[in-house]
Amino acid sequence: MADDYNWFIEQVKERTGIDLNLYKETQMKRRLIALREKRNYQDFRSYFTAMTNDDTLQNEFLERMTINVSEFFRNRKRWDVLDETIIPQLLKEKKRLKVWSAACSTGEEPYTLAMILQKHLPLKDVSILATDIDRAILQQAKVGYYTERSLKEIPVELKERFFTKDRAGYYVSNELKQAVTFKQHNLLADRFERDCDLIVCRNVLIYFTEEAKRELYHKFSEALRPGGVLFVGSTEQIFEASKYGLETNETFFYRKV
Repeated sequence: MADDYNWFIEQVKERTGIDLNLYKETQMKRRLIALREKRNYQDFRSYFTAMTNDDTLQNEFLERMTINVSEFFRNRKRWDVLDETIIPQLLKEKKRLKVWSAACSTGEEPYTLAMILQKHLPLKDVSILATDIDRAILQQAKVGYYTERSLKEIPVELKERFFTKDRAGYYVSNELKQAVTFKQHNLLADRFERDCDLIVCRNVLIYFTEEAKRELYHKFSEALRPGGVLFVGSTEQIFEASKYGLETNETFFYRKV
């Protein structure tokens, strides 16, 4: 069974460039076994063979492998710190900010960023790069259609300004969409941006091995300009931030030294 799984992750890496070894094995293996069994494949070899001949099956695998649980203003108090403290600090140094929302999932995070930034800058001057490994999820983010549950933390005035309701959910306004550019990107394999003022990567790193996390912290640090800030999730506190050329700015916010 172990050999079957190990063969599978080698084949996935060769075909997609995604290295499943860098994810916590217990969680990833459980997730993939459940998906394989749901599709009635007895082992990973037969499942992989089927995936190579069926784009729908492969896309389903990619969606299940990535973590797509998100909502607007998730952990609201942290976003308040970004709004009231971090962004004013950054804007004292630069009038326009280079902002990257990494592993952006279905788009709630970069659209939240845009709603916060427009309070400090004209929306036409807001430009956010939003990336994720999953092409299907990015397409969903570009459409910008969300359920009531995803919007529960959005302040009323922002909800009224930037969303249009229909019978089943809400559409993001075109005005907000124009502030965000979506792009496919593999955190564990692709080149990073450079000279970023703000990088937001939340609730993703917890799924990676300690070795992969250390590598990513180094890469995020290199992607920031001196004085730039990395914003991580509420379960992703960076211990010994100085190892990565970072210092704690506020809780879950790390400034490049």
